[in-house]
Amino acid sequence: MVLIFATGIGNVGSVKNALDFLGVKSLISNDRKNIRKADHIILPGVGGFGEGMKALSRSGAIETLKEEVLVKKKPFLGICLGMQLLADFGEEGGVNKGLGFINGRVRRINPGANLALPHIGWDDVIVKVNSVIFQGIDSPVFYFVHDFFLEAEDQTAVIATCQYGENISAAINKKNIYGVQFHPEKSQKSGLKLLRNFVTI
Repeated sequence: MVLIFATGIGNVGSVKNALDFLGVKSLISNDRKNIRKADHIILPGVGGFGEGMKALSRSGAIETLKEEVLVKKKPFLGICLGMQLLADFGEEGGVNKGLGFINGRVRRINPGANLALPHIGWDDVIVKVNSVIFQGIDSPVFYFVHDFFLEAEDQTAVIATCQYGENISAAINKKNIYGVQFHPEKSQKSGLKLLRNFVTI
């Protein structure tokens, strides 16, 4: 079973719809018993970093999440804000502490003079590492909506990038932990393939 973590601020319904379409059993929940029962965990999210961490804190499940992901090594996927919350801290709306699964910070994109924020729409993703989540995706084009991104201290954790005024991390991986800045659940065929790849890990 795939647990879609219910933060109350994210795109949980569209992620569940995508998994339903793939025929994958999933459950939207932040109950600690369900987290322990899950085979895979997905953390979706939209909105600000501080708001996201407050939502996680309100759930009372952060320590259970850390135990299942960091100790028991369950496959974990953070989507959009869910990826950003993996960092040590975020700078959106002041400095806020993150989950600390990936060493790094979340900062605002510097798009330059010719591009606007937020970064919205379809964009090419440059796959740097032959990761299982990108297997079988010949044309990696995905849908983005964001102003901030995770700047990892260890650049070997960055498995895909996107160019938007500067080089930004589009996907990360550290052992059993994956994160994507784009929205696979809104990215049609390529996004569905990525979700399928993740749930087969």
